[in-house]
Amino acid sequence: MRYVYFNHQGHAVLGVRTNDGVKVLGDETLESLLARGVDLTTYGNQAQGQVVEIGEQDYLPLMRKPGKIICVGLNYADHTKESPYAQPDYPTLFPRFNSSLTAHNKPLIRPRISDTLDYEGEMAVVLKSGGRHISKEQALDHVAGYALFNEGSVREYQFKSPQWTVGKNFDDTGAFGPDLVTADELPVGGKGLLLQTKVNGKVVQAANTTDMLFDVATIISTLSQAVTLEAGDVIVSGTPAGVGFGMDPKVYLKAGDVVEVSIEGIGSLLNPIVDEA
Repeated sequence: MRYVYFNHQGHAVLGVRTNDGVKVLGDETLESLLARGVDLTTYGNQAQGQVVEIGEQDYLPLMRKPGKIICVGLNYADHTKESPYAQPDYPTLFPRFNSSLTAHNKPLIRPRISDTLDYEGEMAVVLKSGGRHISKEQALDHVAGYALFNEGSVREYQFKSPQWTVGKNFDDTGAFGPDLVTADELPVGGKGLLLQTKVNGKVVQAANTTDMLFDVATIISTLSQAVTLEAGDVIVSGTPAGVGFGMDPKVYLKAGDVVEVSIEGIGSLLNPIVDEA
């Protein structure tokens, strides 16, 4: 089952993809369904609604107000090697805020105060349930599905302090969507999937999700040792090598560039780059 969130006749609505188009489910959000404990596959199959086509500019961020967005840094060894950090033996975790989110086909905004906007293609994990002290063996039972994320980073501000939060949270730098693919349609734990990022049609990142140092189950279990996880929380699982910061010389995004993140079985997430007005 593939869920999308989009504008339809002036209203934000949730839908599921069908062979004939997208079935409109109504104005309840994905995070609301998850909070209610709805089984997404059953709900999407049984719900009635008009089937429509989504315009290219009608997509919205997959979720507007997830309870928590927790990102994992340095989760591919090749990416750590191109960074200024040693490989950690514990997941590098930091938050993203809802105000940073944008949608498929919407621009990533290069801020007026820095020219160091960079891309990071990643797999996002959306939880259907949570708790504390979740075991690795049970962790994947809490996953609703998987989506695409471009974790745009303003490197100058990421590295202004030991904490990365500011550089990871500029408005309209975190593209999320377009689809949530329910876990039953993908390999267990989202493993074995080709992840690619292209800039202006050129492949700059290519890896397999099996290459993650901390897999999805480990991340969920580790987080739950400290944080009460909840339905609708989002985990952004890390990026592989090939970011602009790691190139010599460094190559950052500029207005007019187009970034595409894709993961096999999930789809593609496309964003043009524009300068902040």
